[in-house]
Amino acid sequence: MKTHPLRRGGLIALLACLIFAPLVALAVDDPSEMLPDPAQEQRAEAIGAQLRCLVCQNESIEDSSADLARDLRHVVREHVAKGESNQQIMDWMVNRYGNFIRLKPPFTIGTLLLWVMPLLALCIGIGIAWWTFRRPRAPTPPPLSDEERRRLSDLTETR
Repeated sequence: MKTHPLRRGGLIALLACLIFAPLVALAVDDPSEMLPDPAQEQRAEAIGAQLRCLVCQNESIEDSSADLARDLRHVVREHVAKGESNQQIMDWMVNRYGNFIRLKPPFTIGTLLLWVMPLLALCIGIGIAWWTFRRPRAPTPPPLSDEERRRLSDLTETR
């Protein structure tokens, strides 16, 4: 018995949903990790949005589904529940993981050097190239006189 093409397409779509639905469900965070107080939860989310997932690198811990990000979200929520200020929580995270944990690290001499070094290297390279090409070259010797040509001819003549 032949099946209708739309029915076959529906079966394929249903099968695809059954296969891919668990993958989508893995990215959803566990609601049990949320704080019961909505104000504290909002504070924890705001702090988490400023912290880098150390696994994903350019994703906040609030956006990441990595295990480490989940653990860091839990730590942030513990500190918020204890009543610590945002600054105290950020200081604790920076003391533990360094400034790399911040998605927007503070402007320091180190970050200044990080941004200026490529420009400095480019300027040094241009300076070296300019100095190299600007140096006077050895002067070209004057053309040979008739007497010098005759002597050279005599010396190079094969006998």
